[in-house]
This record gives sequence, C-alpha cells and structure tokens, in this order.
Amino acid sequence: MMTLFILVIIALLVLFGVTDIRRQFITKPVFSFFRKVLPPLSQTEREAMEAGTVWWDGELFSGRPDWQQLHSMPASELTGEERAFLDNQVNTLLKMLDDHQTVQDDKDLPKEVWDYLKQERFFSMIIPRAYGGLDFSALAASTIVAQIASRSLTAAITVMVPNSLGPGELLAHYGTEEQKQRWLPGLAEGSEVPCFALTGPEAGSDAGAIPDSGVVCMGEYEGKEVLGLRLNWDKRYITLAPVATVLGLAFKMRDPDGLLGDNKEIGITCALIPADHPGVELGNRHNPLNMAFMNGTTRGKDVFIPMEWIIGGPDYAGRGWRMLVECLSAGRGISLPALATSAAHMATRTTSAYCGVRQQFGVNIGQFEGVQEALARIVGNTYLLEAARKMTVGAIDMKQKPSVVTAIAKYHMTELGRSIINDAMDIHGGKGIQLGPKNYLGYQYMAQPVSITVEGANILTRNLMIFGQGATRCHPYVLSEMEAVAMEDKDQALKVFDGLLLSHMIHGGRNALVSLGSALTGSRFNSAPVAGDTAQHYRNLGRLSANLALMSDLAMATLGGSLKQKEMISARLGDVLSQLYLASSVLRHYEAEGRQQGDLPLVHYSVARCTHLAAKAMEEVIRNFPSLPARWLAKVMIFPIGNHFHMPSDELAQQVCDTVAQPGVLRERLTHLCPVPEGLHDGISEVESAFLALHKQQPQMKKIKQAMRQGTLAKQAITPQVIEQAKEEEVITDSEANELMTAWTLRTAAIHVDEFATL
Repeated sequence: MMTLFILVIIALLVLFGVTDIRRQFITKPVFSFFRKVLPPLSQTEREAMEAGTVWWDGELFSGRPDWQQLHSMPASELTGEERAFLDNQVNTLLKMLDDHQTVQDDKDLPKEVWDYLKQERFFSMIIPRAYGGLDFSALAASTIVAQIASRSLTAAITVMVPNSLGPGELLAHYGTEEQKQRWLPGLAEGSEVPCFALTGPEAGSDAGAIPDSGVVCMGEYEGKEVLGLRLNWDKRYITLAPVATVLGLAFKMRDPDGLLGDNKEIGITCALIPADHPGVELGNRHNPLNMAFMNGTTRGKDVFIPMEWIIGGPDYAGRGWRMLVECLSAGRGISLPALATSAAHMATRTTSAYCGVRQQFGVNIGQFEGVQEALARIVGNTYLLEAARKMTVGAIDMKQKPSVVTAIAKYHMTELGRSIINDAMDIHGGKGIQLGPKNYLGYQYMAQPVSITVEGANILTRNLMIFGQGATRCHPYVLSEMEAVAMEDKDQALKVFDGLLLSHMIHGGRNALVSLGSALTGSRFNSAPVAGDTAQHYRNLGRLSANLALMSDLAMATLGGSLKQKEMISARLGDVLSQLYLASSVLRHYEAEGRQQGDLPLVHYSVARCTHLAAKAMEEVIRNFPSLPARWLAKVMIFPIGNHFHMPSDELAQQVCDTVAQPGVLRERLTHLCPVPEGLHDGISEVESAFLALHKQQPQMKKIKQAMRQGTLAKQAITPQVIEQAKEEEVITDSEANELMTAWTLRTAAIHVDEFATL
C-alpha cells in the first residue's frame, strides 16, 4: 500500500513538475478546452474593463485578502475649506429649503435657491480651480450632496448631476484647452447649466445600442463650409435638460463617405452643443415620482455641428464609451451612495427620536421588541452605509477607478437605503404617510426608486456587472489566461498559458484546502491582523474569500461562456463579493474611527449580517449549480457540516438600539449627514428638539413614576394633567413642572401630522 502511494506521488510530481510532460498531457488539453469555453469579450466589455482599476475587490477575489493593505489605506478627511463650506454655505442652503413647498406647490426650486447655488458655485465641485471651480474631494462632494439630501432630494439631485457624469467632468478629463476655456468658467459660476444625454427610448442600460447617430459630412457653420457631423437623436430621462444651456450628447458616429479614412463605423462619441444651437430641442419635462428636480427630454433632427465640438476634439471620435465608463465608474461611487447614506442618517436621527417621544400603552414605542427589531436594522445598516461611503470615495480620492467596487456601492447601498426608509415608515406609521411640512419621510419614500433605476438599473448592475466584470477583471489569472488564449503565436501562447495554468492550479488547490479547513474548524486558525473583539470577523471573511475564489473557478471551468446567461448564479456570486466588500469597509471604518468601544455592537451587527448574507448566497449558488459533480465538490469543500453563519442575535439587536436611545457623541456620529442647524424649523428639527427636551426631563419623569408606584399618583400615562397633579402633590417643583410641560408641548407638536382645510 505504501509502495503504491509513493508511486502515485512520484507520478504526480513527474506529471506536474516536468515541463514538457505537463504541457503535453495537461496544458494542451486545458488550452484547447479554454479556447472553447472561456466567455468572449465584446468590445464594450473590454473597454469597460480596461477603463477601470482593480483595487480591494482584487484582494477579496484572491482567496487570501491582505488585511494590512486594507488598514494602510489613508483615511478620508475633509480639508478646512471643505468643512467651512459645509458649516456656512451648506447650512445656509438648508435653511432656505422648504421641500414640501418645492415638491407639492412650486414643482421647482425657488429662484433664490437657484441663484444661491450658482453664486456659491455648488455646481463646480469637480471643476479645477484654474477654471473657477471648487475642485473638492470626492469625500466633500459626497458629504455635501448627502447633507442637502437630508432636507430635499430635489435640491440634492440638482447639485449632484453637474458634479457627476456630465459635461463638466468630461471636459475636465478629456476636453481640449480651447473647450475648457470656453465652457468650464461658465459651468463653475452657474451661468451655464449642463445636462448630459445618454439614455433613449431604445437604449437604457444597454448604452452600446444607442440608435442616435452622427454622420460625418460637410456643412455650413458661421458662414463657412466645414467638416462636421449631421446629428439625429431622441433622448429621455435627462436630468436638468429643461433648464440646460449646454447639452452633452452621446451618439454613434459613422463616416459612410470615408471623409476621415477607411473606418466607416467610428463608434460612440460625445459632443458638447449649446442648447440654443439651431435644431436642438429641450424643454419638455418628465414627472419622476412627483419629485421636482428638472428631468426631461431632448431631441434633434439633422442638426449640424462642427467636428471641433466633439469632446476632446476630433482625435476623441469613437472614444466616447471609454470616456463614459471611466467617468461613470467614479460618479457611480459618489452620487447615489451619498443619497442612500443620507436617507439612512436622516432615518436614524428621526426614528430614534420618534421612538423616544411616541408612546403606546403608556411606554415609549422604542421599548417594544418589534420596534427594536426594525430600529436595529436601520441603525446597523446606517453604520454599514457610512463605512462603505467613506471607503468608496476614499478610493476615488486615491485616484482609483474601481468599476466593480462602485457597481457594488451603487447597487447594495441604494437597496439598503430603500430598506431603511421602509423600516422607518413602518415605525412611524401614520405620521410617515401624511404629507406636509412636518413629514420628513414621505418624499424620501416616494423617491427611493429613482436611485434604483438610474446610472445602470439595479437589476442589470447585480446580474451582469458585479460578478460579470469582477470574475474576469479581479481574478488573479483569468484575464491573463484569456489574453494568452487569444495570442496569434500558438507556441508562445501555450508557453504563457502553461505558466499561468500551473499558478492557477496551485491557487485553486490552496483555496479548496482553506475552504475545507475553515469549515471544519470554524475559521479559528485563519489569520487576522488584529486581536480582540473583531479578530473572528477577519477570519470569517478570509474563509468566505477562499469560498468565492473556489466557486468562481468551478463556475468558469464548468460553465464557461454560458456563465453570462446564468444570471441568477452570477448575481449570487456577485452578492458574495459585495458582502465581503461591505464587511471589509465596516472593519476598516472601525479602525479608522479609533476602535471606539461604543461602536462594537454596530460592528458586530453589520459584519454578522454581511457574512450571513454572503454564506446564504453561496449556499444558493451551490444548491442551484447545474453541474452535479461541481455541486457535490463545492458542498463538500465549502459547507461539509452545513452553513453556520447566522443573522445577528436579538440581544445584539437590542444593544444596537441602545446606541441611539439617548443623545450623545455616538448618535451624532451616526447622523452627522442629517445636521440640525440652529434656527432651522422643520419636521426633523421638531422631533429632534422634543427628543432632546424629554431626555433632559428623565429625572422628573422618574419622580412621577415613583409616585405612581407608591400610590401618591394614579397609575396612568404621563399627560399635562398628570404633570399638574404631580406639581400639586409636590412630587416635582414648579420650575420642574414648567420645564416638563414645555418638553411635553414639543412632544405633542412632534407627533402631530399636517392637516389641510382642502387639498
């Protein structure tokens, strides 16, 4: 028996260790197999991958994340100028906003708000200072948009769009110097209002299929015959289009007469066109879920423009898709995640306050476990969103273009924002559904699908982008193997592929062993960069990273090109990667915040939720995997004794609720994107003031309840009448009664809803 074992070992060493034998019996058959099954890359897919960079997502895909790299990333910090802008210009703007008036009555921001936004250069955060812009960091842009969104999504989206994908960013990155001098100063000061037209009736998420055309031809411009483009387009859902003075346009450029050369299908191109140029149609508005931000259509028929209006000049003809992908991968990580995190901060501040002022059956509703379950989700997910927001914009400020990471942020953060608002609505009950100046949730609730559908619909983002790009772009070997297989020199291709394949096999074997060993030992022997309370989280994430790497290899090896069509499988694998990213951001945030002990319930809750969802997604991948042998192997290696990752316990959920049950530094950190400036009188300020006032009266309320237990006062809910009786019985002093009555008046105002004589 021993002799047979030794012979097998020797045979394996010869088979894998002798280069010629390995290439003949292993590499050549696998090479041929790869040529057949590896998914082909379309031109748009290749450009999307080349436009982005691999960042922390690559570490998570590796099966052995470098946690020191995570911890060594510089913490994102606002500059003094950026903080001053928040403290002054943003706070001033918040006091000017009346979202109910804007949405319900005016259907637009007031003129004074538009003027203030332009005057204070809110639209210029991404424009370089040399052209009059603020040139703020991604963190600052995210924070500013988020704070505005806590009071008005209409105002936030109005500010967000010029600072995201649009003419300003495209010009700053790709424009000629002449184009920058012509447009950027006006965009910075607000005399020019931009919009960017990409989506049309026949092409939304599939931007590569846009039918809008630009045909190279000769035409007249400023009295001269010049080379240019004859444009035809029909676009919709274009934010700021009804008020824009300059239109960015994406179209397919063609040169049927060969005026530029032999290439007749030049490809997607971007141009910048003044809104008053002959033939440009702007003005008709959409009604996006009753929100008042400007959104509408633009059309043009046989509109001639000179070639110099192509963004970047004629040299950038056909390079529009690459430009859009590069800018969108950054903007997707700033704007919509900021809106989702803002909704979470606002929901945490208001819902925790409401739980402290609203009573049922004589006790605050925050004491009911059913409410605590929903409140814990709100608070725990808010901590997670803030962590993911800071980590994602931090990458952008590090000049990364992590397209997979920003897709993760866009999809999962907007979905969490929607979930949080739903929970907040459930807790508020009737107060959440009666619209009016007092209602701080209603318009947020109505507008959540806006974030879900734009900048790549969430279904597309989850099913096609996250794992679809991640599996190829972030895997340590697959993209290189695909490039090797595509090489024209077959001998050189086989040589390159052989080295990659050997490394890939070692990589796969290591991940299989780590997966099995971690499952059998509960990850106890995996490495962790820290000791103490969070060490086990790192060990669990290391295990799940190895699981993802192993399952990805199995999926690509057995499904090959058909993996693209197995969207449910690839979406769940994307969910595993996404939850690993979100959990990583929580652990990094905890370290960056100085390992605050008060944050630990939030860290444990968030990471436990992420690991549970990752393991559940992996379990569903295995259960639905079409290859029976691969399914059996994956189950043995990944869950040999079952899935033991669970959602946070009830006890932990109650600890999370305790973090916001009273005013304090932790609650302020959790809600800082929903500030309450002095002098601001709105529904948020109203419920916050009542919460703070009642908290200060806790000693007096304890005296009254003690008197009830002793029989001095009848047992009943505290009301103004009870307060008066307590004063008469000398349970509390006159001054204490007055203070308590004032707090109770604030409470009454906070729990009331708006009513109208007529609508």
